[in-house]
Amino acid sequence: MAPPVQATLRTAMSSTLRFLGRRIVRTVKTLGRWLVTTAEPVGPEVYVSFMDHATASWGSRAPPITTPARALLQRHAERAVPEEAPAILAAGLVAHVGFVERGQPYVIPMAYHYDPATPSTLYLHGGHASRLLRHLASGGPAAIAVTLVDGLVFSRTALYHSLNYRSVLCFAHAAPPLDRHAATVALEAMIARYFPGRTAGRDYDAAPPVHLDATNVIAMEIEEWSAKARRGGPLGPRDRELDAPGSAGVLDLSTPS
Repeated sequence: MAPPVQATLRTAMSSTLRFLGRRIVRTVKTLGRWLVTTAEPVGPEVYVSFMDHATASWGSRAPPITTPARALLQRHAERAVPEEAPAILAAGLVAHVGFVERGQPYVIPMAYHYDPATPSTLYLHGGHASRLLRHLASGGPAAIAVTLVDGLVFSRTALYHSLNYRSVLCFAHAAPPLDRHAATVALEAMIARYFPGRTAGRDYDAAPPVHLDATNVIAMEIEEWSAKARRGGPLGPRDRELDAPGSAGVLDLSTPS
């Protein structure tokens, strides 16, 4: 075959391969975008992406209150305190709720209610227009973290400054919607948890139907959890040397439960 013909063929093959490569890349990118998010509907219904539906389905099949790989502690496994999880959730004031919407992660701090008598249920509430509440009501999964800080740990070595804490991480999804009576009971129990002794009808007016209709109370079913705690003083190499330069100790922040 003559050299000019070979060169022409090589050029044509190179152009064809480049064209096919670009088409393959575009196809893969389009498929990836479709998997993460489909076209958002025009109507008022709650939008949930394909992947949100899939992860919600996967999460709903998880066994209740266990510690498989998803909730297994990856660092300092010796600090695991799963038996303390109900007490930590009952003592916490703020739950940080994480979720993913259309590929974007969010973490929202929320007041919540938890009663150790029903250990697999945690209650959240908020406005119907809330991004988080809409996500949960549609069946989307969530991760819920509650942390109690018991002390600030200071060391003679920079690396060994730390916190004494107790924390719980839950993986959960929304239970079936509550009726009005159940929502009222949950809200009044939540108020009593934050303000012990306060009673509807005596210390404040009970929520009328119009107020209950304006808020969304969601019972979260906890599928899995892990609990972790650090206790004690600093662990630096010179922290037990009382005559060493610098200082070490714990600033106690704990409050009676």
